[in-house]
Amino acid sequence: MIIFSEERKIAIAQILPLYQANGWSSARKPEALHQALLNSHALVSAWEGERLIGIGNAISDGFLVVYYPHLLVHPDFQGQGIGKRIMEILKQRYEGLHMQMLVAEGDAIAFYEKCGFARAGQTEPMWIYAGDDR
Repeated sequence: MIIFSEERKIAIAQILPLYQANGWSSARKPEALHQALLNSHALVSAWEGERLIGIGNAISDGFLVVYYPHLLVHPDFQGQGIGKRIMEILKQRYEGLHMQMLVAEGDAIAFYEKCGFARAGQTEPMWIYAGDDR
């Protein structure tokens, strides 16, 4: 069974395999990565037992804008709705903010579109924007 948590007691030794399996360069800066995640405005993790299999975070002012910099699911667990659930938890927390944004590329674009995000003009960054002044 997969458990989702907002608890921040996650060791770097649990985080690094997830980032390495996904080929993220931030795995080469383990201490900075660890501090960045632990000091995020919000942090959601997915667990199978003691194994970290997914993580997502948010940086926000808490009033108008939230940015989602990281959403990773271990390749062995992708396609099971884990990333979608992490994003749902994060979006619920920031519901009502003026702008929710992220940057996506490649196959991730279609995933985020399914999560409700839309292209910001002709750029690759994507957002959920509550205003009408695009």
